[in-house]
Amino acid sequence: MAVIRSVLWKNLNCYHVYGANTNVGKTIVSTAICRSLRRKFPDSKIWYLKPVSTGPLVEADDRHVGNFVTGIQADCLYQFNEPVSPHIAAKDSIDNAPLDSELLESIYSKLSQYADDAPGWALVETAGGVHSPGPSGTSQADLFRPLRLPTILVGDSNLGGISSSISAFESLHVRGYDTSLVLLFANDKYKNHEYLVEYFSKKNVTALSIPAPPEWRPDGGDRQRMAEYYNKLSESAAMEQALSVLKTKHDSRIDNLASMASRASNVIWYPFSQHTSVSASTITTIDSAYGDHFQTLTTPPENSQGPLLNSTFDGSASWWTQGLGHGNPELSLAASYAAGRFGHVMFAGAVHEPALTLAESLLANMRNSRLSRVFYSDNGSTGIEVAVKMALRASAVRNGWDTSVKDLEVIGLKGSYHGDTIGAMDCSEPSVYNKKVTWHSGRGYWFEYPTVQMANGTWTVEIPEALQPELGSSSQYASVNEIFNLSGRQSEPLAHRYRTYIKNVITKLVKDDKRKFGALILEPVVLGAGGMILVDPLFQKLLVDVVRESRDIFEPGRSHAPTNTDWTGLPVIFDEVFTGLYRLGRFSSASFIGAEPDISVHAKLLTGGLIPLCATLASESIFESFLSPEKSDALLHGHSYTAHAVGCTVAEASINSMLTMERNQVWDDFKAQWQDSTGPEIWSMWSRPFVEKLSHDPAVTGVIGLGSVLGITLKDSAGSGYTSSISQDLQSRLVQGKGREWNIHSRSLGNVIYLMSSLTSTKQNIREIEEFVGRAIR
Repeated sequence: MAVIRSVLWKNLNCYHVYGANTNVGKTIVSTAICRSLRRKFPDSKIWYLKPVSTGPLVEADDRHVGNFVTGIQADCLYQFNEPVSPHIAAKDSIDNAPLDSELLESIYSKLSQYADDAPGWALVETAGGVHSPGPSGTSQADLFRPLRLPTILVGDSNLGGISSSISAFESLHVRGYDTSLVLLFANDKYKNHEYLVEYFSKKNVTALSIPAPPEWRPDGGDRQRMAEYYNKLSESAAMEQALSVLKTKHDSRIDNLASMASRASNVIWYPFSQHTSVSASTITTIDSAYGDHFQTLTTPPENSQGPLLNSTFDGSASWWTQGLGHGNPELSLAASYAAGRFGHVMFAGAVHEPALTLAESLLANMRNSRLSRVFYSDNGSTGIEVAVKMALRASAVRNGWDTSVKDLEVIGLKGSYHGDTIGAMDCSEPSVYNKKVTWHSGRGYWFEYPTVQMANGTWTVEIPEALQPELGSSSQYASVNEIFNLSGRQSEPLAHRYRTYIKNVITKLVKDDKRKFGALILEPVVLGAGGMILVDPLFQKLLVDVVRESRDIFEPGRSHAPTNTDWTGLPVIFDEVFTGLYRLGRFSSASFIGAEPDISVHAKLLTGGLIPLCATLASESIFESFLSPEKSDALLHGHSYTAHAVGCTVAEASINSMLTMERNQVWDDFKAQWQDSTGPEIWSMWSRPFVEKLSHDPAVTGVIGLGSVLGITLKDSAGSGYTSSISQDLQSRLVQGKGREWNIHSRSLGNVIYLMSSLTSTKQNIREIEEFVGRAIR
């Protein structure tokens, strides 16, 4: 797999040279730096690398550097003869233009060779300006971002150069580059250097001016004059300071990374962590992230000069938030735009375009005729609390209950997880997540249910032993598509047994036990934190249907007939925080079970993992439960950052990207291997042969693959559940990487280990990860 690590070696001071514009003197500055390095560090090796060069070979930049600096190695990876932009030169060349991944691989490979022969310094010079296109047409600022080399920016000393220099800096900055130094020529006419030195000092970036090179003259003495210029410049105080800044930046970056884990272990309280097992040695230091990967600090073998950063596949999608990859420039720019336009503005009694546009987009794309209102909060757990407040109030108002009653409960599924705030925890049964939280009281009834997984090559609906007397034994199906063919399965005897079982339970709870319920709350299709459990979609479908049909049980005093979009029985809440927005391959996971909730909650992929934001969508009948002349009857819930303009703007960009990917059939190759004629389109980015092969492994109880989610249940003779430690050995093997240039960071849920791709993961990368996991699991 072509996984490119960020560039960092202890013994190789390596910098990317970007220009604020074309013809600002990048090559002259690079030559001057190399000449100064040769003078100051005579025993160090010095390399100059031009990844892409256009124009006649005799005028190539690497030749210029080699001609004026002795004892260095100057290389060019791709030379195109036409003196035009690389994307044009490459297109017109008889040689095929390199793909972006090939160009990055070539650069990293060359720098690795330099590092093997270091100590020394390396400069990598771009072509043209910051946004000049590479051979494929990709802007260089985006093309080279995976390398995340620290940057030397050559400012523009010409008329208009102040603007272009600042714009170039900001373009790099918003993409996560670290600009270590700004150099530009002194120009007494425009005096850009005076302004920019002061400007960048306020950004804590060193900016230095250096003398401009001699003008070309037709007397043929240019080479001699340039040699004298470089010789004098290499001895200047400005270049001495420049080298000192670069050396200090390099060393301090390494020292900071090396100390971060130790410092963190002393001051940070980690989530979901028992700190008796947390130490500096167990903490992963992340320098940056791009695409599907973290760039993590690694310790090279003793006496090795290996890279200090390793590419680590983000196997948990950063707690399920990543859909469009880390460092996504579209999302970064959207966030920057909204921050510049709004910052944050209060939302009570006001509206701004990002919030309105996002609300309209969500309602339109959910394709749920019930939903008509959007309430914003800041994360999934608080979004669930909003949803529960909505549902319980609606039930209380309709049934004429005192809204201050404390005995209202919810109906849900065992093993559900809806968040860690107090109210959200009360929607789940006592578990390892909440049973030791003093205020938790678990207000509800939670059904046992049949589950789905592939075991020994066969998709099976497994009936828990406790339910087998009522529901019968487990059933096998030809494919996962057949299991999701709910219209066809409605005629199965199992469907009747499901209905009868659900009806009997709720009748007993309400009629016999006199319990009072205000909502049905479900994680559609997959229970995430409960263990990546794929619930039989037919059971969830019928649970919703039976609850809605049971007006005589839940709403005995109701007289008027419901409308098509009115809630009946109980308000139905779908917690799509994890499963929604294409995580399982569809915009809304509600579509898998053919049921439209009255309230749905969306977060995580909503903003592509960039900004915390949650949207709770509700029906008009739910909304109307809060209408009253009394202010106290309103939904008195809010956050200072409600409808955060930056988050809403990023969310709209994220949704548009995902919708565009679906329209452009980006996932068709993944879908093709899962399709058959037995049901609806159910697919996974994890390949069908891989899932089937895993299901046969003697260490595996069962596997699910749906959308970007892969869940592997491991056999544990000591028992299953969140407290199981059976997955730790596999996690360790994945993170060790078996000597590869990349590894896998994963999270486990007891005896379940799961991996998630992003929606932008390539087929090649997924297959390579599959091969790695297949070997590690043995």
